[in-house]
Amino acid sequence: MKHGKKYRAAVEKMDNNKVYSLEEAVKFLKENKISKFDETVEVHIKTSIDTKKGDQQVRAMVDLPHGTGKSKKIAVITTTHIKDAKAAGADIVGGEELIEEIKSGKIFSAKAGGIDVLVATPEMMPKLAVVAKILGPKGLMPNPKTETVTTKIKETVEALKKGKAAFKNDNSGNIHQAVGKLSFDEAKIIENIKTFIASVEKAKPAAAKGKLVSNISVSSTMGVGLKIA
Repeated sequence: MKHGKKYRAAVEKMDNNKVYSLEEAVKFLKENKISKFDETVEVHIKTSIDTKKGDQQVRAMVDLPHGTGKSKKIAVITTTHIKDAKAAGADIVGGEELIEEIKSGKIFSAKAGGIDVLVATPEMMPKLAVVAKILGPKGLMPNPKTETVTTKIKETVEALKKGKAAFKNDNSGNIHQAVGKLSFDEAKIIENIKTFIASVEKAKPAAAKGKLVSNISVSSTMGVGLKIA
């Protein structure tokens, strides 16, 4: 991939052998913005888990104090808390008819706008089993560990809208999370990153031995990646 002039200039300024402080890294990203649009700030964490072992998977929630800067589209599948879901501002609310839309792919179409988070009440989980193979790869299958299977629909939807986010490791044992926008104040980005890192460390599986986090880097959507202490 051929990079643009601004990206190449940022690469020349960075020190590949340096481990930046969080404050230095955030300052660098903001001062070396690449694109005209408001880039997302991302954190990438490499863990020491064995991804082949089911009891070493990292999966949890983080409540970012300043949100991600992106409005999430939330769908709720329920037959018992429809009013709560609508009152909390869920974008799509329904019961078994939504499962049919998942089967057909209608809910994920460009016209529908897709969904970012799927929340379900417990009575719907057995019915969602038929679409687990569709939702799983998309990272949308409701799970008690990410607090997306719940009877506290109003509180959950409101928290997700404010910035609560689910995270999990990928097949390489890495965890990626958007933690704000470059337009955020440095202090807000830093607080979000610290909150996310603490949440990952807290989510360390009991079966995982030694230190969970191997290294951490931060980047922006189009910018360089910087290793941080």
